[in-house]
Amino acid sequence: MTETYDHGGGVRSVRVPIPDNPLGHTLVYVVDTDRGPVLVDTGWDDPASWDTLAEGLRACGTSPGEVHGVVITHHHPDHHGLSGRVREASGAWIAMHEADLSIVRRTRATRPERWFTYMADKLAAAGAPEEHVSPLRTARRRTLPGLSPALPDREIVPGELLDLPGRRLRAIWTPGHTPGHVCLHLEEDHPGRLPGRGRLFSGDHLLPGITPHIGLYEDPDDTTVTDPLGDYLDSLERIGRLAPAEILPAHQHAFTDAPARVRELLDHHEDRLTGLLALLAEPLTPWQLAERMEWNRPWADIPYGSRNIAIAEAESHLRRLVKLGRAEAVTGSEPVAYVAV
Repeated sequence: MTETYDHGGGVRSVRVPIPDNPLGHTLVYVVDTDRGPVLVDTGWDDPASWDTLAEGLRACGTSPGEVHGVVITHHHPDHHGLSGRVREASGAWIAMHEADLSIVRRTRATRPERWFTYMADKLAAAGAPEEHVSPLRTARRRTLPGLSPALPDREIVPGELLDLPGRRLRAIWTPGHTPGHVCLHLEEDHPGRLPGRGRLFSGDHLLPGITPHIGLYEDPDDTTVTDPLGDYLDSLERIGRLAPAEILPAHQHAFTDAPARVRELLDHHEDRLTGLLALLAEPLTPWQLAERMEWNRPWADIPYGSRNIAIAEAESHLRRLVKLGRAEAVTGSEPVAYVAV
């Protein structure tokens, strides 16, 4: 049975399932406007997920064909996956921040074998053993799913009000989880909440009980060294200062007291950085560091794909430590190892 919830003030949510994923579902928000409903995210591109979204929209008194627009918090498939089907059904516009829009363009234009080669080379450079890298090298001629996400037709400009007739929804750029992640501040009083503070659609940036993954999304042709964890921490502090009355996240459930949750996450990452410095008393590659980091299960039990995500998480923390001057690369090491300073 499709689960919907009325958050009041012309905002409802639909729980759209994510197949074979421990997250379980994405909360797709349905925002009433003077031109028809606008969705915040859409859910995973899967037939059962589409059926759930369509049924949920009908339970909210509308349908996919009546959707006026789609605002995407970030490019991940559990958020952007069904955007194309919504647009096909209704002619709705799709909006996304330029930094994530560029990832969508690159994904659509890149041959699968190039992605496999790039991923294999990145993992090898991080110190991954050959038995982990070799499946990517042998898979280069296979079809890689998810390489044709819908191309958004509008750009979300940070700080501006989005084109939602009759509503005040302002975009806040919150990079970290992805380079173009945005939160969306509904600048309207809501009965029963603190006046003047509004509500925040937080995507994956701020969740009540999950620490968002900090990913690496880099152009293979661009050698710029990014600092996504630093970007994320800065973004968190901005949301903490905003102090919205209620947070409407993309997973789990709505919650209040954003500053307290922000402080928990800031403290978590500071503790993790401190713990990694202790591990880096000896030189370690990103792979070796990930093996020693604390995860929600032993390293031996982490599935193949999740290990790739863990390596990106380890590397994002290493980059932060290097930028802070608390760690450095060991000269001449191959693959590159890092040590605390």
